[in-house]
Amino acid sequence: MKLQILGQRVLVRRKEEMKVTKAGIIIPDSALEKPIEGEVVAVGPGKYAESGFFHNMRVGVGDTVLFAKFAGVVVDGTDKGGIEHIIMDQDAIMAVIK
Repeated sequence: MKLQILGQRVLVRRKEEMKVTKAGIIIPDSALEKPIEGEVVAVGPGKYAESGFFHNMRVGVGDTVLFAKFAGVVVDGTDKGGIEHIIMDQDAIMAVIK
């Protein structure tokens, strides 16, 4: 599937869930929470404000970001590894991990 991201939206690949703790305890799938961390895969061009100024994107491809738990829309079709992709507004991103 090929997507062209529009406006101030961002396509994020959700980080994989941890299924085994550092101590070796296996966590069942029913107890796993969706991670709120991911990698930016694609970004839109930005958007024009009502004042007429153009606002560029503050995140770029390859950035690792933290986002709101229920942010965005899950895109149908995951990559070959079974990792979810989410399209969200740039404002749903809370932080960039450096």
